[in-house]
Amino acid sequence: MRVCIIGGTGFIGYNVTLESQKRGHTVTILGRHPPQPDHLFAPDVTIIQGDYLQMSDDALRDLLANQQAVIFAVRFDETGLHKIPAYDSFYRPHVLGCERIFRIAREQGAQRGVIIGSYFTYFNRIWPDLRLTQHHPYMRARQEQADVSLAAAAPSMDLMILEMPYIMGIVPGRVPQWASLIRYVNSSLPLWFTAGGTNMIAVSHVSEAIVGAIEKGKGGEWYTIGERNVTWATFLSDISRQLGRNKRVITIPTPIVRTIGWGLHGSYVVRRKERGLDPASYMRLQTRELFFDPEPSRRALGYGQGDLDQAIRDTVQASVPSQHK
Repeated sequence: MRVCIIGGTGFIGYNVTLESQKRGHTVTILGRHPPQPDHLFAPDVTIIQGDYLQMSDDALRDLLANQQAVIFAVRFDETGLHKIPAYDSFYRPHVLGCERIFRIAREQGAQRGVIIGSYFTYFNRIWPDLRLTQHHPYMRARQEQADVSLAAAAPSMDLMILEMPYIMGIVPGRVPQWASLIRYVNSSLPLWFTAGGTNMIAVSHVSEAIVGAIEKGKGGEWYTIGERNVTWATFLSDISRQLGRNKRVITIPTPIVRTIGWGLHGSYVVRRKERGLDPASYMRLQTRELFFDPEPSRRALGYGQGDLDQAIRDTVQASVPSQHK
C-alpha cells in the first residue's frame, strides 16, 4: 500500500517506516523537522517537512491524495507545564488536528487509518471510578481524539485506535526518552521509586502491530498493545544490573507519594499552571499495577514478542554510552 505517516520523523514513526518498507509498502512521511541524523531514512522514503497544524486544507489534500493508509504518530508531550487550562494545549494537536487529517484523508479516498494512542484510554474504560478524563487534560484529549476521528473517518475509512504502553527502543543517533530515568539509576543517589508497575513492549513489535493494523485490523476497534507486565522495582533493578550498579530499589510508601503529588498540584495552582497529567490524581495510577493481557491484540494484529530485554539494553546503552565503551 501507499502509506502516509504523520509525525514520521519521531521515535515511533521512524520504526514504523522501517517495518512498512520491510513489508513492501511505499512510505511518505510528514514531519515538522528534518530527520536527525540526516541519513536516517532510505532514499526511497518520501520526506515532506511541514506542520500539519499550519498546513492549509489544500496542502493536506495534496499530501494525502492517492494514499491508501494514514498513520497518525504525533504525541504532544504530556509532561510539560502549561497555562490553565492545560487542555487547550492538547486540544489543537491531538483532537482538532487529528480529526482534520482523517476527515481529509477519507475525502481523498484513503481506506485505512491508525491513531497511535495511549493505554490511558484503556484504563479509563476499565476504571471509570478514577474519572481519568476529568482529572487529566492529556487523557481527556486522547479520548476525544479517538472519538472525533472515528466519526470523521466514517463510513468509508477503517480507522483503528492502538493504545500503547511504555515503549523501549531507540532511533539511531538520538538520546532515548528514558535517558533521564536511566541516568538517575546510574547516579550515586539512593534508588527511591514508587510501588506499582506497567506494561512494556519493544518498539520493533509496536511497529509490527501498527503495520498489522493497516493490513488486517478491523475498523472502529481499540487495540491495547503490549508485551510484558513488569513492576517498577523489577524494571529498575534490571537497569541497575546492566549499569553495574546493582542497587536495591527502595519503595517509597504510597501515602508519601500521594502527599508529594498533592504538594505539586498545589504549587501549580498557585502559579496558575497545569500539567497534562495532574500529579495529585496521577499518583493513584503511578502506584498501581497498570497491567493487562496483550494476547487479544497480538492475535488480531499478528505482532511478535520477545525483544523487550534487548530493547531495554539498547535504551540503556544509548542513554549512558560511556558505560558501554
